Amino acid sequence: MKLMSFYTRFAPCYEQAFPFRQEVYAFLREHAGAPGGTVLDAGCGPGHYCGRFLQEGFRVTGIDLDRAMIDGASAAYPGGAFHCMDITAIDALREQFGLIYSIGNVLAHLPQESLEGFLLRVYKALGEGGWWILQVVNWDYLLALDEYQFPVKFLSGGEAEFHRRYSAISPERALFEVELVSSGKTIFCDRSTLYPVVSSRFMQLHEAAGFFCEGVYGGFDRSPFTPQRNSGLVMVFRRR
Repeated sequence: MKLMSFYTRFAPCYEQAFPFRQEVYAFLREHAGAPGGTVLDAGCGPGHYCGRFLQEGFRVTGIDLDRAMIDGASAAYPGGAFHCMDITAIDALREQFGLIYSIGNVLAHLPQESLEGFLLRVYKALGEGGWWILQVVNWDYLLALDEYQFPVKFLSGGEAEFHRRYSAISPERALFEVELVSSGKTIFCDRSTLYPVVSSRFMQLHEAAGFFCEGVYGGFDRSPFTPQRNSGLVMVFRRR
């Protein structure tokens, strides 16, 4: 599976476009337990959240399909275990974790047949009472639209513009298009396919996998989730 290959070319601007967010880490940290526990970041990117867990004494594993991201994470945080691999192959790690999380809409890149198997593997990879946290866009809201344009992000002191949009949105798939523009010229552009899963379907898949739902939110601020209003979805599950 090709997952967000544009990140390799986008690496110089990545930190500006997707900065570390303290409120996200605080949310994750609340579910990690005591230092010394095990944490898995599925789709870790440059590994900054892994790095914070390492600072607090956790044993951390990060996986991502982008080699440049994994190389960068390994160099920045040598105390972690970073692997360039498909997140659906987490059973190959042969380890159990107290917390597994996937943020930044990574799961939207999985076709539903892959998602079902992935959730079963997540459940098996959790220790007893372990936590699983996911963050994706809210497809309940987006499926009512033909396309969705993200606000433009201005990078490099305003010299570059980062454009993102979802187009050709349907219940089966949507296109995720990105473009980096500088001085009116396109530096790069890329397109990938996303696979919409609405909140109720996520709930069904998790219940089938054996999870117990602990919370559903519109964001990491724990705002109430309103299916037809929120642009994001955060779900918290626990192994029974």
